[in-house]
Amino acid sequence: MREHPSETLIHPFEPVYAPGSRVLILGSFPSAASRRDGFYYGHPRNRFWQILSRLFSVPVPVSADEKKALILDHRLALWDSIKCCDITLSADSSIRSPVPNDISAVLQKADIRAVFCNGRESLRTYDRYILPDTFVAAKYLPSSSPANAAWTLDKLTDAWREILTYL
Repeated sequence: MREHPSETLIHPFEPVYAPGSRVLILGSFPSAASRRDGFYYGHPRNRFWQILSRLFSVPVPVSADEKKALILDHRLALWDSIKCCDITLSADSSIRSPVPNDISAVLQKADIRAVFCNGRESLRTYDRYILPDTFVAAKYLPSSSPANAAWTLDKLTDAWREILTYL
């Protein structure tokens, strides 16, 4: 088995939001597939876009423009908790030395009513580094990652339904 070295990476994407965004969803850090594709949740087996598609009864977006439109059309905001970290490939469990994103601009410029973290690593980073500055508690969502195989798409969609109450 070939070992993969850890790399220090800087988050490559800007946050997606508008003044009317009401729910901020934070992942941890973009996967290798997302970094290659140039947009959030690019791994073909990540269920993030399928979940949102089901929640809003719209087709699953394919292009970055379609994905961005889905986020903005439904008053969501999207970013990640981590700005920079040491990571091996895409494994959240390999993340070391995380530096948090400064989400204060999103909170100030948008009508954010709730912050949700997609997965435990995002919530752990948020609670440790971001919450002390924002004083805005985040809610946990089970990870849409293919690594979270114990959660079916139906079960994930039901859990993620909570975001609808803040829109």
